[in-house]
Amino acid sequence: MPQHQPFDFQAYSCDIQTRPCFICQMVAGKPAYAHEIIYEDERAIVFLNKYPPLYGYVLIAPRDHREQVTGDFTLDEYLALQQIIYRVAEAVRRVVSPERVYVLSLGSQQGNKHVHWHVAPLPPGVPFEQQQLAALSLKHGFLQLSAEETSALASQLRAALAV
Repeated sequence: MPQHQPFDFQAYSCDIQTRPCFICQMVAGKPAYAHEIIYEDERAIVFLNKYPPLYGYVLIAPRDHREQVTGDFTLDEYLALQQIIYRVAEAVRRVVSPERVYVLSLGSQQGNKHVHWHVAPLPPGVPFEQQQLAALSLKHGFLQLSAEETSALASQLRAALAV
């Protein structure tokens, strides 16, 4: 299992506040913004988190740039996206076998404006005080997966989504 690596939050904060929207750039196929894509269709893109505090951490975003979790969607658009989020969370659950799967939307109008959802699997046996928001924190670093580990995880998630 990969080890946690230090995370430079100051550099990351500066980066996300000054660069173009990374999700829009990834959707456009810009190599500098490449992520391991798990699933995509005309509405959404699903990809592995580059800085995962937990193994199997996935992000889901609408392909179109939207900034409000509900206000930028019709009810039908929102529910269609939630169906994808459900399928992804179930795939993560089947592949990683976590104690719990967290699903939440984070972001800020000051950086990472493109609305996206996090699917974060909590491994079994994590003490209660290290669960919930503490488990999602990058204060203790992120898991540095090798290219092979990333590829294998992505393949497993793709297969689970295909079921």
